[in-house]
Amino acid sequence: MIGFRILKRRRQVEADLVKRFRTLPVANISDSMSRMVAGGASLRPLHRGGVMAGPALTVKTRPGDNLMIHKALDLAAPGDVIVVDAGGDLTNSLIGELMIAHAQTRGIAGIVLHGAVRDSAWIRENDLPIYAAGISHRGPYKDGPGEINVPISLQGMVIEPGDLMIGDADGLLCVPFDHAEAIYEAAHKKHVAEEKKMQAILEGKDDRSWVDSTLSRLGCAIEP
Repeated sequence: MIGFRILKRRRQVEADLVKRFRTLPVANISDSMSRMVAGGASLRPLHRGGVMAGPALTVKTRPGDNLMIHKALDLAAPGDVIVVDAGGDLTNSLIGELMIAHAQTRGIAGIVLHGAVRDSAWIRENDLPIYAAGISHRGPYKDGPGEINVPISLQGMVIEPGDLMIGDADGLLCVPFDHAEAIYEAAHKKHVAEEKKMQAILEGKDDRSWVDSTLSRLGCAIEP
């Protein structure tokens, strides 16, 4: 039934590719995707620190209800990232320390929730990556409906089951399965270039002539 169903994931990014993406800043990956992919500034990291990367196990749930999130915890394989479209509603928290502890025991790589969490102090003291839109002490309901392993969207960022989810202190994004290898190559190239630029900056050798060239090209008037 549409709206209340659990599907199988048909594909997912390979573990080797996930491992390689973990070495890249999310900002470089974002730049390599034309800066057009983001889950919105409200989806912030709440955990102590560390990189999140893994194939998406998607959940779509009614705002305020976490029944399908519980089922996703039981279905997820080690290394998966559970990504939840809860409509962005912050009235009720949908996960807290008990569910997150369960996720840790199962080797889940992270949880992304377009909704609210609770036990935020506990989350801040732990390393399991948790990205959420807000915090609420009010607990959830467990009545459904909801769907697992369907396409979802978080503030315009579309996630298909098995796509790569990656996040760091700057935020998170989704790398589509069909383009993941090409995006990795582009992001890795940019990362290497930025490392070289940083070295030039530290050595006082960075070429800043592009600034005046750009101003001139754009017709900026500069008093002599």
